[in-house]
Order: sequence, then C-alpha cells, then structure tokens
Amino acid sequence: MFVMRRRRLLLAGIALLSPFPALAQTAPATADPAVVPPPQATTAGTKRVYSPADFARYAPKSAYDILVQVPSFSIKEAEQERGLGQASENVLINGQRSANKAGGGAIDELRKTPVANVERIEIVDAASLGIAGLSGQVANIIVNRGAKGSGQFEWNPDIRAHYTKANLLQGNVSYSGKSGPVDYTLAVKNDTGRGGFGGPIRIYEPDGTLREARDEVYHGESSLVTFSGKFGLDGPGSSIGNLLLAYTPYWAPSFQGYRRTRADGKDGRVTNRTKLSGWYYDVNGDYEFALGPGRLKLIGVRHFDHEPIISRQRIELDSGAPDQLTRFDRDSRIGETVARSEYRWKTGRNDWQVSLERAFNSLDQRGAYFQSDAGGVLQPVDLPGLTGNVQEVRYEGIVTLSRPLSPKLDLQVDGGGEISRLERVDGDLPARKFFRPKGSITLGWRPAAGWDASLKLRRRVGQISFYDFLDQPNLQSERENSGNPDLVPPQSWELETEVGRELGAWGKTRLRAYAHRIDDIIDVVPIGEDSEGVGNLPRATRFGFESVSTIQFDPIGWTGAKLDATFGAERTRVKDPLTGEDRSISGTRDRWMNLQLRHDIPRSDWAYGGSVNYDHYTPYFRLTEVYRSWEGPWWFGAFVENKDVMGLTVRAEVSNIFNARHRLERVNYSGYRDAFPISSRQSNNQLIGPIFELLVKGTF
Repeated sequence: MFVMRRRRLLLAGIALLSPFPALAQTAPATADPAVVPPPQATTAGTKRVYSPADFARYAPKSAYDILVQVPSFSIKEAEQERGLGQASENVLINGQRSANKAGGGAIDELRKTPVANVERIEIVDAASLGIAGLSGQVANIIVNRGAKGSGQFEWNPDIRAHYTKANLLQGNVSYSGKSGPVDYTLAVKNDTGRGGFGGPIRIYEPDGTLREARDEVYHGESSLVTFSGKFGLDGPGSSIGNLLLAYTPYWAPSFQGYRRTRADGKDGRVTNRTKLSGWYYDVNGDYEFALGPGRLKLIGVRHFDHEPIISRQRIELDSGAPDQLTRFDRDSRIGETVARSEYRWKTGRNDWQVSLERAFNSLDQRGAYFQSDAGGVLQPVDLPGLTGNVQEVRYEGIVTLSRPLSPKLDLQVDGGGEISRLERVDGDLPARKFFRPKGSITLGWRPAAGWDASLKLRRRVGQISFYDFLDQPNLQSERENSGNPDLVPPQSWELETEVGRELGAWGKTRLRAYAHRIDDIIDVVPIGEDSEGVGNLPRATRFGFESVSTIQFDPIGWTGAKLDATFGAERTRVKDPLTGEDRSISGTRDRWMNLQLRHDIPRSDWAYGGSVNYDHYTPYFRLTEVYRSWEGPWWFGAFVENKDVMGLTVRAEVSNIFNARHRLERVNYSGYRDAFPISSRQSNNQLIGPIFELLVKGTF
C-alpha cells in the first residue's frame, strides 16, 4: 500500500529554541531582504495584490515558494473524486483552473514555475470570479509564459533514527522554456516516503491479566518516479491550450514483524510482508477558444493505473509445528476517462457558464487467497468476492450565474445534477441508476476596508470507492472486509462561512465555520449474518471551525519574524448501526493546532524557526472492535536555513524532537459489540524517534 504522508504551539517563551518547518525559502536579494517590510498587499478593486518583491525576505525560487508565504492564506488542494466536476482547488494560474487532476493540480505546476516568471499574486473572493465550485479566498497567480528558459532542482533526503532505511533519493528537477507559440515544462520527480516504528504491544484478558506480549517492528517505503511534460499553446488568436503527459512507476514494500509470548504457550514469530509494484500514466488536455458571444473550453482526461499487490503472512511457532502461511494476491487495473466542456459568456453584469461532463470509471480486480494446510503447504481458498469488475458512467450538467449585487457584494448561483449508472459487470445484480441534484449559492462581501466575508450553501454529491464493492482481506489487522454491492453515493447539505480581517503591519487573520448534514454516509455496517464491510448509514452531522492567522513581529522590533497559527475543532454525530446511540464519525480529526515560527535574521542569509503540532482523532468503530490510533499527539520540530550557499538554499531540520510515539488502544469483542462481551484489550506504545531532514534547492 502507499505510505501516506501527512504533515504533523509554539509558545512565545520558547521562540528562540523552536523554529518552524520552513515552507519554502531561497536566496536573498542583494540589499537585505530580511529588513524589507513583511508582505503588504495593495488593493486593486476587489483584489489584494502582491508582487514577488513583497516576499524578498524569503528569497523565493518558485511561484509556490511565494504562495505559501501569503499571510493567512490556506491552500486547498483539489478534491480527489471521480471526474473533474466543479473547481475545488483554491489556486488558479492566469485565471484558469488546472486540469492536471492526478499530477497535483495547480500546486504542482507552481512548484515548477520559476519566481522570475511570476508577475503578481491576486487574492480574490471566489464569488467574483465566475468559476463554479469555489468559495472563500482564491489565489490567482499571474505568470509570464514568455520569460526565458530556466530550471529548478530540489534534493530533500531524510533519515529516521530507528527502524527505516535512509530516504536519500527524494527530489525533483524541472526545466521551463518557450519555443514560438509553445511553452513547455519538462520534469522528473522522485516522491519517496518512509515510515517506521517499533516497541511493545500488550494484549489483555477482559479481567486485566496479560494474554500476549509482542515486540513489534514496522517499516514501509514508497517511491513514485514521475516523468512529465507540460506543453502550452498560445494561439492562434485568443485561443489557448495545454497538454500534460506523465508516466509514473512506483514501488511500496512494507514489513511488519513481531515476537509474541502468550499465556497459553503458543509462542512464536509473526511476519507480514506487502509488495506493491505498479505504474500509472496520465494524459490531460484542454483547449479554449472564442465562439459566438463567449468562449468554449474543451477538457479531456485519461488516467490508467496498474496496481498489483501481494500480501504474505507467516506464523512460526516455537513448538516446531509447521508454519502457518496466508497469502493474498490482488491485481487491479483502474481507469478513468473524462470529457468536459465549459461555455461562458457575459450579458451586462452577469457572467454565465454552462458545463457538461461525461466520466467513465472502472476497476478490474483479480484476487486470490491462500492458506496453508496441516503440513504447512499453501492451498487456494475459494473466495469469489475477491474478483470483480466495477464500472460507472456519470453525466453532469451545471449552469452557473455570477454577478455583483453592489460594489461590496457578489453573488454566484449554480445548479444542475448528475445521472450515473453503476454496476458490477461480472455480477448477477442489475445495474443501478442514480439521479442527484446538486448546486450552490455563494455570497462574497467586503463590508469595509480590511474586511472580507463569504457565505456558501452547497448541495454536494459524494462518491464511493469501487474497492468497497469487493472483498479486501487485511492480513495485518486480521479483518475480512466483505464487499458490498449495495453501496450508494452519500449526499450532503453544506453551509460554510469565512471571515477575514487585515491587521495592517501585524498581519492577517481568518475564521471559517461550517455545518454539514450528510445523508447515506459511508461507514462500517453489518453484511449478512456475521460479516462486516463498508456500507451506508442514514444520516450524520458535522460542525466545526478553523482559525488561520499570520502575525508579523516587525511592529515590536523583532524584524523578520512571523508566526503562522492554525487551530480548529469539529464535532460529528452519527447513529451507531448496532446500538442506535449517537457517536462520532469514525476516525475524524476533532481538535488540531499548528503554530509555526520563522525568523529571517536581518543583515544575514540565515533563518531559523520551529513548530508545534497537535492533532486529536476520534475512535474507529467497527462491529467487533473499537480502537483509536494516533501518533503524538504533540510534535515539535526545528530548523536552520541559509539562503545563499553558493547560490543554493540549504536547510537542515529535525522533527519529533521530544519523542512523540505511535499509539493504539483497541477493545475487541467476541461478536457484534452490542450483543457480545469484550474478548480482549490491546495497547501499543511504540517508538518512532527523531527524523532528520536536509533540503537543498536551486536554479539553473
């Protein structure tokens, strides 16, 4: 499986000790960038406008390096759902959304855009843009495609103190240029990851006596090498086009092994190994041209992924009995083809857009399951649910109206629906058809200088994972995970509001609050008489808020220092399918905090900083167990950086300074937990250790 990577309070009293993980810094300007005033936007109509010079103290090398330093702006990446649908990534390039769905969207493109090509960054209210799907603040990066050719590179190795192999090959290199009407970017990126922990696991009887002690080691590695080329066509006339070609081979092996000592004497060693070695390709293109009173944009997307995975388990008993072996092979082919058209035109103060989309998605899975016999020889087990072919054809149509209601108030309304046909091609059940209305109303308001606010009400149609239609055994967790052919897509009403306040030389702060009502939410439900799998529950609610602030310390004389602060909380409720009682949605992050300090020392090329992160998650509720898994929850990090080492930016960073650990608390039941007693309790308290990282980046 892929090793998922997620980024994990800085108190004023430890400011000199705890620098924050630098987001993206580079070589200084010739004068003294650290004494340049912090970024201050100019106002142009309804926009806040920044120039690259506003960020000279950070010495950026790419457009992304600038974007991550915009005060109080939070990047929202595109929602990874089937099809393209409406825009969800709150970053535009030259006023256009990116059709680079699988390759990282506009964010990935900005990482490859030299800072010399950036003319300005505009922070705009989404309701004023006429682009359906966006809300709140949107960054529009204006890029000069005609700048001379240049390249960038980045080497970002890291080493963990315990359990994992050194991650020495992470990095990327890209070159951007222009030839006639065609601009291009060629890139190679090695996106690698490491994860590992180890230490004691204790399993107890219901009365608290020790049943089993384990000493476990886990490590996983991943490497995704992407070769990509992006080509832009300017013309003829006002026409513009883009083509992205990408090919990615990937590898993701993992190992879990532990020595177990049991009260019943069945001591031994257990090893689980997983091998994933596959590839995928992407072809994305769009072309926009004038047609009649407006402009027509045609978009095409093709993605194909070959994902073979082999999972093996071996139990070696000290008694000398034959080894107990289990093996699960899964060979999956995942495809997506999208055709989309968008036509927009203007009538007076009204901006109109009509969009039509067809998306075809498929999963062809071939699975095989083996268990050893009494002699320790693997024998096939007949599990028909491991193999299947799931397909969906979906059509979507949306009409969008955007218009200013006053100089300070903008309105955007969009409405339409989707029709889909979902079926397991090789199954006995008939195809299912769905019609789902969808749309939104968005208001953007600028009540006074330095203030902005937005309000959005959306009817959203969610999606389901095709893997949940088929059986997916998990050897490490000893779960069967039965397939469910009766899954339906969830739907939700989502109300969100966002308020921003400029603090002058002190920075900026934003507050977002939201309330969601979700119908047919995805959760674990009973399947058959004694199995469980992913299914639908009738209804759930989600309420929360998040505050994002950037505080500049120049006004108090601490020149070059700033603090980025994010904190939030969320409350969720759903009726448990067994007990009928209200509980939280499984595994949701319900409290979080992130404080990041950076100080660019005046009259030098040096910067330092630190971070403190806190994340708390609700328990996972399955039918025969309840567990909560987390790391930390507190993470501390520090870095030091020089922005001109022979023209390069070099940063050294250490995270998990104070030894956050991998934790798991699990309660197992002898059957469905509403009718059967507790069978055991499990507690994991395992070492992760510090992580040392080096970043070297430059241009050529």
